[in-house]
Amino acid sequence: MGLTSNKVLALATLLAVALFAATVWLWPRLARGGWRAVSGRVGLLLATQLALFASVGLLANNYFLFYGSWADLFGQKQDMGVVVDHSAGGGRVKVVGRQKLDVPGGGRPETGGQIQKVVIVGEKSKIDSPAYVYLPPEYFQPEYAGKTFPASVVLTGYPGTAENLLKGLKYPRTAYDQAKSGKMQPMILVMMRPTVAPPRDTECVDVPGGPQSETYFAEDLPRAISSAYRVGTEPRNWGFMGNSTGGYCALKIAMHHPERFAVGVGLSAYYKAAEDVTTGDLFHGDRKQRQRADLLWSLDNLKPGASSFLVTTSEQGEGNLKATRAFIGKVKAPARVSSITLDSGGHNFNTWTREIPPALAWMSGRLKAA
Repeated sequence: MGLTSNKVLALATLLAVALFAATVWLWPRLARGGWRAVSGRVGLLLATQLALFASVGLLANNYFLFYGSWADLFGQKQDMGVVVDHSAGGGRVKVVGRQKLDVPGGGRPETGGQIQKVVIVGEKSKIDSPAYVYLPPEYFQPEYAGKTFPASVVLTGYPGTAENLLKGLKYPRTAYDQAKSGKMQPMILVMMRPTVAPPRDTECVDVPGGPQSETYFAEDLPRAISSAYRVGTEPRNWGFMGNSTGGYCALKIAMHHPERFAVGVGLSAYYKAAEDVTTGDLFHGDRKQRQRADLLWSLDNLKPGASSFLVTTSEQGEGNLKATRAFIGKVKAPARVSSITLDSGGHNFNTWTREIPPALAWMSGRLKAA
């Protein structure tokens, strides 16, 4: 049974309840002195606490999806499959698995679309990173065989996993429902985490002498996907969105690379690269690169591109309200900015699931097929 299985959670919960009941039932018998009674009390309390801790941990992981599998939890390497080269020119994509969407008729790609598990190889950055690619039903329908589709990179926060975007935030299902209802055009989604050099949080910057994360996301990834799937190479064909750290990355990449991305969406984003124990030294004393990673500084000091931005916050519950308002006020033409401000909503999945449907529809209206 998998780490995120409901059966595992149920078994852990039942074990915790059973141990609690056993503690209550056996405590009078263990109340007397002697090493056996003391050992029994200690053992029951310890086992109950461990079972309770496991239940709470599994429940939190099922909600936030910090880890997608036992191997992910224990840091074990996983075989990513064989390479499938789709083009001799641009990037490369390794397709390592396929899964259906949980919708009526989802077993047929032309009806429910398809989610492909891939590894995207960065030829310039020398970074390889796993991802999930959602292909809408239209991608497999004969009448669309010669047509291209707009695409968006979608990033979760740090230290989340790409599975967050499928199971927790339900991007593929939301995109499917939005397109079916006519609220957005069919779109390809490239879903992944911002941690391309795990466990380090590189904040989507090119670290001097280290991981070239910005190059990977801004150059390698769109080139690889456009060579493997029917996606154009113009800025109007590409969007970038994410939540938390992923939101910062989306705004940063769209702002600094308008020649690649026409749209950037930051859900609960922050606006300056974090520098802490998870990031290490990102800039190695390079003041210009540190300033460039501050999006508010960039809006004040760098020539604006023609990208469109969408930022989200809430009046109560989010810590980015003031910075979001500052970001909105600093955007200059030809760039454009829109926003979603909820009355209340914290930095969590419930807030983002309220923002994702309108954000996808907004993005769809600003992207075009090639």
